[in-house]
Amino acid sequence: MDTVNYGLIGCGMMGREHIQNINLLPQGRVTVVFDPVAELAESAATLAQDAHVAESLEALLAYPDLDAVVIVSPNYLHVRQLQQIVATRPMPILCEKPLFTEPTDAAVLDALFADYRHPVWVAMEYRYMPPVAALVAQAEQATGGIKMLTIREHRFPFLPKIGDWNRFNAKTGGTLVEKCCHFFDLMRLILDDEPVRVMASAGQSLNHIDERYDGVAPDIWDNGYVILDFAKGSRAMLELCMFAEGSKYQEEISAVGPKGKIEALVPGPGRFWPKLLGDPPVPQMIISPRAPKGPYVSEIPVDPTLLEAGDHNGSTFYQHQRFNAVVRGEGKVEVTLSDGAKAIAMGLAAQESARTGQAVALGDMC
Repeated sequence: MDTVNYGLIGCGMMGREHIQNINLLPQGRVTVVFDPVAELAESAATLAQDAHVAESLEALLAYPDLDAVVIVSPNYLHVRQLQQIVATRPMPILCEKPLFTEPTDAAVLDALFADYRHPVWVAMEYRYMPPVAALVAQAEQATGGIKMLTIREHRFPFLPKIGDWNRFNAKTGGTLVEKCCHFFDLMRLILDDEPVRVMASAGQSLNHIDERYDGVAPDIWDNGYVILDFAKGSRAMLELCMFAEGSKYQEEISAVGPKGKIEALVPGPGRFWPKLLGDPPVPQMIISPRAPKGPYVSEIPVDPTLLEAGDHNGSTFYQHQRFNAVVRGEGKVEVTLSDGAKAIAMGLAAQESARTGQAVALGDMC
């Protein structure tokens, strides 16, 4: 297969980012799009260089020039759309995170894909941000074996979405699933281990409190702490604050072991950086040995073309580059259905801990 023809399901902000990055692939093109909001679909089709606009998911799946689909719809629609693809026209799938929103969905998807012959990739692309990838590659050597891992995200509130679906736990899965599955995936990747226990404190302190949608107040959380114990003895912590958009860096990751510490500092979307402050910050990696003492600071710049193509420091492109290769028969799926499900299990357990005030044993969940 020389060129992968993509169908895009969902044409909102993240859907447009997927199109912009597929446009950069020499062996990929979006040929057909679907969104129930006609204006979004038409605009996305133009961005994709005159893709066909399908009037329904059924019509998209019937389109002849179609080799793979990308699901970028609201979270609560993912499972039913996956079911429709499997039943109608099985093919390679890249599905946005979170893979599902309800605990019972895990078993549903296990059964659905038990004998599926096509690759399925879960879009948890943060692992491909250049500064994060650099930390992953060098963490073991720099630390001598990670004992403590901390991920901090200080960022802007949830952005407006069509239908306001991202204001409610029932449609998102909850903040620690919707947003934080990225970070739980990174913890498993960096530590190469599975969590056994989670403790959390989280809630809604500032954001969206005064908003009402059909008379209903949003219940989406905007801050929290999550602590996890891992099977081999390491500990990890997540600190999330979604009313800290003035931060220089959006994500800060640190890993510490007997030899030293390694950090990755990742700025947020450049389009949100105030022009009066000059150029946006450049990602950094910092290695701080215990002896001789550091620190040693390296800049990890991201290709400006990739920064223009999205809000995730080039990671969406690198994800698509790999998925494209898999569809063409090269390489293997790096973010599996199991990875997607385990990140959600960690988020659901953290939300349960925050609600009950009790630690939650993960057991067979991960």
